[in-house]
Amino acid sequence: MKRLKYKYHVTARLQSKVLKLIKGNMDGTTREAMSQVQGIPLPERVVKYWARVEHFQASKEDLLIATYPKAGTTWTQEVVDTILNEGNVEKCRRAPTQVRMPFLEMTSADGLNAGITKLEVMDPPRVIKTHLPIQLVPCSFWEAGCKVIYMARNPKDTVVSYYHFDRMNLNQPEPGTWQQYLEKFMTGQLGWGSWYDHVKGYWRERQNKKILYTFFEDMKEDPVREVTHIAQFLGKQLSKSAIDRIVQMTAFSAMRENPMANYSTIPDTIFDRTASEFMRKGEVGDWKNHFNAEEDATFEEHYCKLMADCPIPIRFTI
Repeated sequence: MKRLKYKYHVTARLQSKVLKLIKGNMDGTTREAMSQVQGIPLPERVVKYWARVEHFQASKEDLLIATYPKAGTTWTQEVVDTILNEGNVEKCRRAPTQVRMPFLEMTSADGLNAGITKLEVMDPPRVIKTHLPIQLVPCSFWEAGCKVIYMARNPKDTVVSYYHFDRMNLNQPEPGTWQQYLEKFMTGQLGWGSWYDHVKGYWRERQNKKILYTFFEDMKEDPVREVTHIAQFLGKQLSKSAIDRIVQMTAFSAMRENPMANYSTIPDTIFDRTASEFMRKGEVGDWKNHFNAEEDATFEEHYCKLMADCPIPIRFTI
């Protein structure tokens, strides 16, 4: 009798998994595998349409916002948009973030909703988002002399945020356990590759190209100072009151309540908000709630070894 009951439960669980898989296929949101471009792991749908990304024609007036995933990308986008629109609330809420500032390499399974499709019909100047490491950025950006804003975030908070994002994003590969995920992060097996290579690549080219290299931790510590630097880089002379208004509009609490910035327009079939929110905490030092002592020691040793050749002033606390 006990065996029969156990068999029933196993069958019920199996049926549940099958139903979820079928639903995923119907919605086009099955967990996706990674493929590669020049040795960099990227979602298969990015690789499928890679030729269009590689040959994208940038204009001199375009602005590229580049980050490793979960390093303050949306925050940087919103800061830039509010600067360019001088803190005009209505203009900044004209459309969701991903529509106002398309994601260059990301595409849907059928390619119809690709960021590059949006960009190809937009007139410059365009504000463009990318997670691509510098060696994969289309050559036209450098040939045109585009400005680039790069934001780096300490790797411990980055991996924690990325882990929770991959738990809730049903288009991303299964994250596995925290321990498994941390290992994949350290060995560069997650989407968009090695965090170490990513931050070092843009850092080493920041003086050869028009790259403003910023830090998530600096922005959290003194947003007025950092917003002012970004505005100056963009050639915008703003009053102190305008800067203060922009800082207020782009605070984490404000963005979290802003439907045009919090990705609430993404359907639940793609973002499983029961697993995590898209805008979860936005803090510096949350990694302390996830790393145990052994993981932290191992990570520190690995970090020091890989960053020895490029001493970027990354801060893990403020």
